[in-house]
Amino acid sequence: MSTSTPRQEQARPSLRSRLPLRARLAATVGGAAGRASRLAGRGDGSVIGGIIGLRLQPDLLSLLARGRQIVLVTGTNGKTTTTRLITAALGTLGQQVASNAFGANMEAGLVSALARSSDAALAVLEVDEKYVPAMLEATGARVVVLLNLSRDQMDRAAEIWLLARRWRAALAAAPRCRVIANADDPLVAWAAGEARQVTWVAAGQRWHEDSWCCPQCGSHLRREGDDWYCRECSYRRPPVRWMLAGDSVIDPGGRSTKLDLVLPGRANRSNAVMALAVADVFGLSVTQALPAVSRVTSVAGRYTQVQRNGCALRLLLAKNPAGWLEALDVLEPGPVLLAVNAQGPDGRDTSWLWDVDYRRLRGRPVFVTGERRLDLAVRLEADEVLFRIVDSVDDAIDLARTPSLEVIANYTAFQQIRAIVGRTV
Repeated sequence: MSTSTPRQEQARPSLRSRLPLRARLAATVGGAAGRASRLAGRGDGSVIGGIIGLRLQPDLLSLLARGRQIVLVTGTNGKTTTTRLITAALGTLGQQVASNAFGANMEAGLVSALARSSDAALAVLEVDEKYVPAMLEATGARVVVLLNLSRDQMDRAAEIWLLARRWRAALAAAPRCRVIANADDPLVAWAAGEARQVTWVAAGQRWHEDSWCCPQCGSHLRREGDDWYCRECSYRRPPVRWMLAGDSVIDPGGRSTKLDLVLPGRANRSNAVMALAVADVFGLSVTQALPAVSRVTSVAGRYTQVQRNGCALRLLLAKNPAGWLEALDVLEPGPVLLAVNAQGPDGRDTSWLWDVDYRRLRGRPVFVTGERRLDLAVRLEADEVLFRIVDSVDDAIDLARTPSLEVIANYTAFQQIRAIVGRTV
């Protein structure tokens, strides 16, 4: 934690002023392009600004990262939420914190985030799983957070065992980096296994379908609650320092503190524990960081509640089987609208729908929409879930005739619905 006085901070040259002239120009032009994109209503400008900056200065990310303490957050699910929670926690240090808050998590998005907050000495950046090695090398991150690994967009991303091998090699080559890793996910534990500095967190893993085999020898893993081990090679869950226990966090000193979060569900309690473990690296105790974490109410539209035609909508994002498991777990009673697309950001392959257990939706009004609503309809029919196909969220509201409606959608369907009902956050 910095101990410099405000007068010393003012006397210190700004991070932007230390950039080479061409890099400053690239950051400025990219920022202008991003602002123009926002004004034109073509998105938040997080990607186009970074793309243009990188065209002008290919190593712009490395240059922007110099002199900063950077936290990289990755995993199949929970990246955006955990990034937001860590940002809130580190904000209690009284310093500006740069972050790609809207989930632009490839190189261009990271460039835009750092360029927008050019004088922020701290940065918390979500990173796509596939790009972790390159982004770690480019930024020289102080901390890397590993949440989980499961199947997601198999037509775009690499197979998860290959991703784990790439993470393992990258972390082994970064001895100064502190890794905060979920010990309950065997693939994550193996990926972090050769890192020099690891803080192990018992953050939980409800989705086990992608981690039945030992990542070290390939044999079948044995599970006893959250504990796991291999009888063939004796590889097992590492001892943890932080633990999620019901609705409380247990810190390395053995102190239990209730997680009184606004964000719902076990998945978000897991994300919060990971965030508190990161805050500890920066000298923040649970009692210092938790109030800021607890005040987070919505993350890039997730969990947003909006009024539409007299109906209260709550928006939930679910992009893959593990994500749908968590979204279904936090549903309130009453009707639900399910929306699925299969555009580039979603992955073109919808076969993953067959890995989701939709039987828990039996007995409630279910509406189905999205570009791939027929794929979802076939899946629901196989699980004997009664449903109605609708063309839009407004049609679902008209048919439901209830004061509230839960909405679960995958990525592009979620963004389309947000555009219709209004981006309140």
